[in-house]
Amino acid sequence: MTDKYSKTKTSYYRRIYVAYLIDTGTNTVKGLLDATGMHRRTLQDTLSALPELDIIVESSGGTKALTYKVTNWAAIKKEWVKNNLQHIKDVLECS
Repeated sequence: MTDKYSKTKTSYYRRIYVAYLIDTGTNTVKGLLDATGMHRRTLQDTLSALPELDIIVESSGGTKALTYKVTNWAAIKKEWVKNNLQHIKDVLECS
């Protein structure tokens, strides 16, 4: 990550990006790691932090087949995330 953006902004964008990916079908650990390029620990921390934004994510399946599903976006407008996805990815420096 670059110092161009604050830690607060990148943390917020990382969280809503992961929630968006889950909501649009990239809903496994492997899929999320591949899509984001994050380290496993960063992804785990991000998933654990989603409730801080009142984004509710449920998991199901066993250890090898664990999948996630967003059940509540709270105050986050999913449409805004969709419309600003490229900017979010630019801030996070991911493709």
